[in-house]
Amino acid sequence: MKIVFASTPGQEEEICKLVRYIYSNIFPLYFSDDDIDQFQQLKILHTSEQQLQEFGTLRDAFQVMASIQTLISILESPLLDDQYEGLFNKNVATLEEFGLAFPFAYVQFVEAKNMKNTILSMYTKADNELLV
Repeated sequence: MKIVFASTPGQEEEICKLVRYIYSNIFPLYFSDDDIDQFQQLKILHTSEQQLQEFGTLRDAFQVMASIQTLISILESPLLDDQYEGLFNKNVATLEEFGLAFPFAYVQFVEAKNMKNTILSMYTKADNELLV
């Protein structure tokens, strides 16, 4: 007999938080607001209720969380070296195994980082909030 532990609501919530973090903190570093709008329409990293059900076991949910966290770490690094490309591709493949679309190549982020100027995005969290 084999015992399998189901993923917890906390893990599912954490996966959703990580996806929101990518949209609000990572994508604005590399893409325009129009591009990010299009990603939402294309359901990039979309986590529907059915999608979350597919992370049936603790192991599955941890793999998804670890893959997203690894991608975040790579894409937040100040310099995107070629040494990260294999790790990036491995984690993208893991996400796609679980039905989470992340149709980007590492080179897209390298090129975008080299071309992108710092601009304001409606997706980024405000640095400060002022009540008037």
